[in-house]
Amino acid sequence: MKKITKALLVLCGLICVGLGLLGVILPILPTTPFLLLASVCFVKGSDRFDCWFKSTNLYKKHLESFVQNRQMTLKQKWTILLTADIMLCFPFFLVDNLHMRIFLIVLVIAKFYYFMFRVETIPAGSKKEKSLS
Repeated sequence: MKKITKALLVLCGLICVGLGLLGVILPILPTTPFLLLASVCFVKGSDRFDCWFKSTNLYKKHLESFVQNRQMTLKQKWTILLTADIMLCFPFFLVDNLHMRIFLIVLVIAKFYYFMFRVETIPAGSKKEKSLS
């Protein structure tokens, strides 16, 4: 069972890397959240894939600075927040359950709190931003 779980985590990580690569090309799809999810999946799924992912230019360009310093530009924050909010709108309107809707509202509030108050905002155009974008 443990091998199946690890294999599924690696598969999920590879899918997230693919979506992150699409996010580099398509401006509407955010890159950072998918790469963060891929990193989490690889850490829990396989040491080999984790080492491989952390050695890629994709990781170094888009995530390394965030993982080390917890810093993002305001544009990056808003891109992540609004994309996630759009995705959360679908279950909010499709599910006819008050408890689920309350949970989704709390989730949106917690997400905004985390990104605005727990992740440092760096100015656009700074040297640090170039390593994030």
